[in-house]
This record gives sequence, C-alpha cells and structure tokens, in this order.
Amino acid sequence: MVQVCVNGGRGSGDGALVPLSPGAMADSAAEAVAVGASDIHVHPKSPCGEDTLSPKAVAATLEQIRSRVAVPVGVTTGAWAEPDPAARVARIREWTVLPDHASVNWHEPGAEQVAAALLERGVAVEAGIWSDTDGAARFAASPLGPRVLRVLAEVTDQVPDTAEASARELLAALGSTHGRSVLLHGEEGGTWPVLRLAGRLGLATRIGLEDTLFLPDGQRAASNAELVAEGLVQYERARHRAP
Repeated sequence: MVQVCVNGGRGSGDGALVPLSPGAMADSAAEAVAVGASDIHVHPKSPCGEDTLSPKAVAATLEQIRSRVAVPVGVTTGAWAEPDPAARVARIREWTVLPDHASVNWHEPGAEQVAAALLERGVAVEAGIWSDTDGAARFAASPLGPRVLRVLAEVTDQVPDTAEASARELLAALGSTHGRSVLLHGEEGGTWPVLRLAGRLGLATRIGLEDTLFLPDGQRAASNAELVAEGLVQYERARHRAP
C-alpha cells in the first residue's frame, strides 16, 4: 500500500504546487490515485492556510476528495492543529463528516483520549510513532494498541546518509505492534532512503508533498502525482533487493 500525503503542515510559502483549498486537495488526490496511490492522508486547512480540526474544514475537505476518488481518506489530529487535548477531543466529537481513518501521534499529550474518541465514532486510527520520542514505549503499553488500524512509523531523521539506520532503530524500538501492520516513511532528506527500505522490507509506505518537495535526483516535484509515480518505481526496485 502506498499512501499519498497530500499537503501536511506546509503552506503557501512552500509554493503554489502545495494544495491548500478543498478543491485543490481533491484535484491533487485524484491525480495521485490515478497513478497508483491507494490511500490518502490530508491536512484540512483554515481559510488562512493553517492546519485545523474544525468540523467545517474537515467536512469540506472530505466531501471534495470523496467526490473524486473511492479510496480511503484520512486526516491528521496533530497537536499543532489544536494544542489542548480536551479541545482536540471536543473537535472530533463535533465532526459532521467522518474520515475513514485519522493519525494520532502517540508521544503527544492526550493521545489515548484522542484515539478513544475516534474509535468511539467509528474512525480507524493510525498510531503515529515518531523516532526520537517515547511514542513506541507508550504505544506498546497502550490498551488501545490492538484496536488501531496500523502503525505509522515516522522517521524524523532528515539526513539521507543516516535515515535508513534511524528507521531500523525505530522498527526495533517498536517491538510489539499489537499485531498491527506497519506503514514506514521518512521526511525531507530522509524520505527516499526510508521509502526504499520499506520496499525491501515489504512494508506499506507513503509519499507526497507533506514529506518532500523533491524527487530523488534533487529536482523539485511538480505534483503529488509525480512523487507517487516515482515512489512506486523506487519501491518496486527496492522490493527485489535483499533487506
């Protein structure tokens, strides 16, 4: 499974190619699905381009994307979009249109409560486990672990030469995943090395403008679709190599 991460926390300063409006997100997601993405992760935006969990923004984003594609669509619940855990839970309970899944960063305060609120509403949970945090240990001890959809192993090491080693350390630190599948990905300079490692290990992965603005050769990507198409090529090449 290759998920497209449509926009992430990026904004207008990252260039016009980053989709910020619901319509632009839908167009970009549809293009990515057309070249092989099988799942979508998106950050709904406020009118000023900031990540938000507001019911209006979440509904508009999901409705626009679902009008164009038939694959699962997930959203973020990152603390940066709503720092107060209680307010984050309240926002989720106010959603009028529900995503298929939502990511919860297990190292953030209130992660268990946020995940529980999502599960109560029938929204599947991606357990975001970041490297260089205590997320892996917290998740291993979580009673909600067996109920999540999958583990989203996020490698925060952005150095190309060390990102793969950091990814292996994160996977080792995960230990028990409660039997859940793992989606492994990197970010910025670590994006492509980690994606190739996911291919060699046969793990799900993701690619898109949230994680990187650049192709493996250093050229700026023109779209999410271009990143997904190249990601699939890189993944398949790596899949036939030894772990």
